[in-house]
Amino acid sequence: MEPSAPDPNSLIIRNCSLLRDAQQTASEGPVDIYVEDGAIRDIEPNTDRKAETEIDGRGLLAIPGLVNAHLHSPAAFLKGALADAPLEIFMLRETPPTIGGSESPAICRARALLSAMEMLKRGVTSVHDDAFFNPEPRMDCIDAIMGAYRDAGIRATVSIDQPEVSEVEKYPFLSDLLPEDLRRDLSRRPRLAGPDLIELYHAFFERWHGAEQDRLRCSVSCSAPQRVTPSYLQALTDLSARHDVPFNVHVLETRLQRVLGKEKFGMSLVAYLNDLGCLDERKQIIHAIWIDSADIDLLAEAGCLVAHNPISNLKLGSGVMPFRALRDAYVPICIGTDEAACDDTANLWGALKTGGLIHKISDPDWTRWPSAAELLECAWSGGARSMRRDDLGRIEPGARADIALLDLSTLTFLPMNDLRRQLVFCEDGSSVRHVIVDGSFVVRDGRLTLIDEKSARDEIQAAFEEFAPRLAQIQAHAARLEPYYTEMYRKALSRDVAMSRWVQPFPE
Repeated sequence: MEPSAPDPNSLIIRNCSLLRDAQQTASEGPVDIYVEDGAIRDIEPNTDRKAETEIDGRGLLAIPGLVNAHLHSPAAFLKGALADAPLEIFMLRETPPTIGGSESPAICRARALLSAMEMLKRGVTSVHDDAFFNPEPRMDCIDAIMGAYRDAGIRATVSIDQPEVSEVEKYPFLSDLLPEDLRRDLSRRPRLAGPDLIELYHAFFERWHGAEQDRLRCSVSCSAPQRVTPSYLQALTDLSARHDVPFNVHVLETRLQRVLGKEKFGMSLVAYLNDLGCLDERKQIIHAIWIDSADIDLLAEAGCLVAHNPISNLKLGSGVMPFRALRDAYVPICIGTDEAACDDTANLWGALKTGGLIHKISDPDWTRWPSAAELLECAWSGGARSMRRDDLGRIEPGARADIALLDLSTLTFLPMNDLRRQLVFCEDGSSVRHVIVDGSFVVRDGRLTLIDEKSARDEIQAAFEEFAPRLAQIQAHAARLEPYYTEMYRKALSRDVAMSRWVQPFPE
């Protein structure tokens, strides 16, 4: 009797070591992982099953693919480009408020492609991209981003991050500090209002939500509550509920935003969202640094998720997020790199390690410091929650086959003491040998499989050369506005907010 043919669309990883999730204390194995139609079907030693594709996993560790839960791919050309500054001054060069012109689909595609390439080669299999557009979103640019993710093979959930109020409405004190000509320019609202953006979202969802066998999905974003009107915020909340998708919202990232909430709304921005009926389990609250205990109670009651971006928070001097207070309140946390302008990479391993270190200088009680298991849980189960999926972030039957295979012979694991601690504090992505997304190899022996790397690099370089003159224009534009934003920032510093999220300076 002839042996039966292997099942089509099947894969076996033979004789690998396995870390199923963050709760497992040490690797198990050797085991064989059998994948069919993009999902994990069986995990057992020495299976006699045959597959269309087989790989020898001896000496390799299979882990769930990492999830970068917060990224802005449109900043990918700004790695190393901007001087460190507080967010309110930094954003003048990231999202210039009044600059004209537009960015081409080629630029938008290249930045997403660059981000995807870096993430995949480091074992990041999924990304939640909160994509902003200068000066406004267009469908051809949205298509370019989604097309890049489609071609690279990464799993991506993408939103349209677009404010709809004027620049002076987003900040305290700014209107009174500007000269008349700038006040007039910065008081103009964007061309696209809430109804226009909702219409664009409908087209976005129709075209891309669930595309590529559900590897690509849509989410929604308002950027931040102070950057949109209440009606648009509520319309996006309804849209998020209708499609059951994540809703990205940056909340209390900076001390100035704490001042803004009191000055403009008479309450914190978390309370403002709650009063509008816009806190729910689909909200991804990004940064959440300058929150207090009342805010944490509201987030916990609503079932919100918090996206922690520790390197971004450090580079912009935003402060230290109250990790333990959120965990104690059972608020789930995910981990992100934010953007290349304020992390300078899309490599989640660095964010994991920084997340494991920064909280040690904000709490003298060492028993409350984040553990390696907690941080991996943020990257895996928290990341899956960010994508609003229950089939990611673990290796077990029924889960999607998003897997990174790491070489256990690298110096990261020599000697092997504690696997989870070495993943968080020793690994930088250089041990990643193969990467699988939805059951297909997207990285093999360190090389991308679905795109030609040289052609992609040439495409990215050409797009950057197209973008470079605009970057120079942005720098000049920001320099004109910066003195007024600096004065606004300093004025906000003079206001008491009854808390600090900064490590206090040594007394002189």
